[in-house]
Amino acid sequence: MSNSFATRLRENEEMKEPKWDRRIRRANELVSSYPFCAEGLRYYTRVAMFQKSLYGELRKALADAPKISSDRPLRDELDLFLLLPKFPEFLSVIQQIAPAPLSQASAALAQKGPAAWQHTIEDFWHGEPELAGGVADTAQAQSSDRVLAWMFLQPYAEYLADHREIAVLDGTPSTCPLCGGKPAVGVLRSEGDGAKKSLICMLCAHEWAFRRIFCPACGEEREPQMAYYSAPEIAHVRVDVCDTCHTYLKSIDLTKTGLAVAVVDELATIPLDLWAREHGYEKLQINLLGT
Repeated sequence: MSNSFATRLRENEEMKEPKWDRRIRRANELVSSYPFCAEGLRYYTRVAMFQKSLYGELRKALADAPKISSDRPLRDELDLFLLLPKFPEFLSVIQQIAPAPLSQASAALAQKGPAAWQHTIEDFWHGEPELAGGVADTAQAQSSDRVLAWMFLQPYAEYLADHREIAVLDGTPSTCPLCGGKPAVGVLRSEGDGAKKSLICMLCAHEWAFRRIFCPACGEEREPQMAYYSAPEIAHVRVDVCDTCHTYLKSIDLTKTGLAVAVVDELATIPLDLWAREHGYEKLQINLLGT
């Protein structure tokens, strides 16, 4: 059996694998490939296992609900009756597995009770769904609650995105057309003799087509101001930078590694984040590891 044929067979099997299992499996694979991020990947795996469980519970509870109209903004939906009872378990999990600052923030929020939990969830959901700075920084300030709400609400937002009527996009928006979240990572896939680009939302994981030469932060489209960098050791992940607003976003090139899982491979490539920041670029959207 040729290598290319075997790869295609495995890729077909990947498409059948539930997405949460695919993410968890990929994180476990990358622990050995990227030992410098092993601790972070193990932490992500445990978070993803909780999120997978929550997604499954939501799917059962909402199985008979009609699809959301494509005309209705995703964040018009918020089922607190369904979500609030699951929040204490989430906070307990984070206390056990998270780095100390976020674990302490979770414990503090747990003690405040249901009224505070509801406020935290609503504040994030109905506000601007974005985060800046590292988890360690946010956990030392009031915005640590937003990090917790973001992690908790991701499976709910993703379920809503998965069960929404398909809408025809007008152009290529720089934020998620379903929930307004910033892109967490870019993806490159084969198309003709080149590759097409898309972005994945930091909140609901929706993926939408995007222009190759265009900055999602400031709208810059002059080619000399846009560049990308990669390292030979991590050739399938690149850093897309804008020299106008000095922001960056990582993109996963599936034409080089078709078995990559964008949101996981983005987490595992911390050296590229360090390089970008050393060169004066600020990340458009942090990930679950705070990088």
